Amino acid sequence: MKEYIIRVQRGISVENSWQIVRRYSDFDMLNTSLQISGLSLPLPPKKLLGNMDREFIAERQKGLQSYLNFITTNHILCNYDLVKKFLDPNSYSANYTEIALQQVSMFFRSEPKWEVVEPLKEMGWRIRKKYFLMKWKAQSKERLVLSWADLGPDKYLSDKDFQCAVKLLPSCSHPYIYPVTFATASDSSALVIRMFSEKGTLKDLIYKAKPKDPFLKKYCNPKKIQGLELHQIKTFGRHILEVLKFLHEKGFPYGHLHASNVILEGDTCRLLDLENSLLGLPSFYRPYFSQFRKINTLESVDVYCFGHLLYEMTYGRPPDSVPVDNFPPAPSVSVVSVLESILSSEASKIGMPTVSQLLQTPLFSDVFLSNSEKPQFKIPTKLKEALKTAKECIEKRLVDEQKLLYQHRRLTRAQSHHGSEEEKKKRKILARKKSKRTAVENNEEHSAKHNNSNNSAGSGASSPLTSPSSPTPPSTAEHATF
Repeated sequence: MKEYIIRVQRGISVENSWQIVRRYSDFDMLNTSLQISGLSLPLPPKKLLGNMDREFIAERQKGLQSYLNFITTNHILCNYDLVKKFLDPNSYSANYTEIALQQVSMFFRSEPKWEVVEPLKEMGWRIRKKYFLMKWKAQSKERLVLSWADLGPDKYLSDKDFQCAVKLLPSCSHPYIYPVTFATASDSSALVIRMFSEKGTLKDLIYKAKPKDPFLKKYCNPKKIQGLELHQIKTFGRHILEVLKFLHEKGFPYGHLHASNVILEGDTCRLLDLENSLLGLPSFYRPYFSQFRKINTLESVDVYCFGHLLYEMTYGRPPDSVPVDNFPPAPSVSVVSVLESILSSEASKIGMPTVSQLLQTPLFSDVFLSNSEKPQFKIPTKLKEALKTAKECIEKRLVDEQKLLYQHRRLTRAQSHHGSEEEKKKRKILARKKSKRTAVENNEEHSAKHNNSNNSAGSGASSPLTSPSSPTPPSTAEHATF
């Protein structure tokens, strides 16, 4: 059976690449698991006879390449655990559901009042974050959700500060933050318990999905694409901006805004997953905002993510690509005005508004806030300093990543220009001109030598021989080989 060698590269560095070997049957198994997405996936069809013909194999290889391109450019599919395991089996060989269950079991030894009802499989998009439906033993009817996640690349708090910050989450009280019932952390992961929301998230409302359904089934290919009503866009947007402003004023980093991290309670939006920034997890939209150097603070990250969320609320789907310069008709020109200030090409070049400036726009400034609950979140002074330092480290890593991407794009453009047909023609013309010029100079030099020789012989005087100036020797570089 024919095997295909696939070179996989993560990011821009060629050094961060590896090879995997896959058969067509492996692609077929992956494709079967992705059918739940409802997408029309371009896997080349099976062929029982003549499947070893050279022409057929070459054609199938092209088809499989197109299939991989389709998957890796789809933001939801490329984050699916089976896709990650298919492309990078060494990094994703662990069973994270089992690891999470072990951690949860250890927790329950000291907290016997909780009980696991069932794992909530394929809930959420993170491969290293797992969810369980829970209940109190004393109150068996009420359902809760336990989320477990291990550490990410942006975890900069010390273990002590990290555990202190996580345990502080249940004390956070805000009308637009979904309350945490219980939270604890070890030196390698965090565990958070919240009440289970029957209505689901804002994304569930937009996509008219059932909260317990798998992530791929709910959001990859919605049957009906329809945005929210204008009053919902205004109200939900105002609630989200209010809580972002609150977190920024408290010095608490977030950076994880998207429609699945917003719970709905009637006409009120409440933000989820404050623990993500403490864990150092990558943002859902990081592949997008890491391309734009003006998005270099966590506030600008939150504003950019808010732009994506506003687009989704308005049109019922995410943008096809970013930046966006042509917006479809919206319920109000004020919606498009805000979207342009965040997602347009101009915004990516000159910068975006702050959260406070967005609150003052006509779209949100006239929204009446009926909730009178007073926000409370007391963070100790030492922890505030630690959070500030962690925030600066997160921003620095983002800026460093953006610099590398910028340099890579410049190099790629230069190489593309150098290799273009027009540039090749220019170099050929220049080479011919240089060759002609050299030939002329050599002829002139030969004539001058001949004349000098004749003059010397006639006069009997001794003249020094002339020669063209020697070229400067190339600089010598030392090379070390092993």
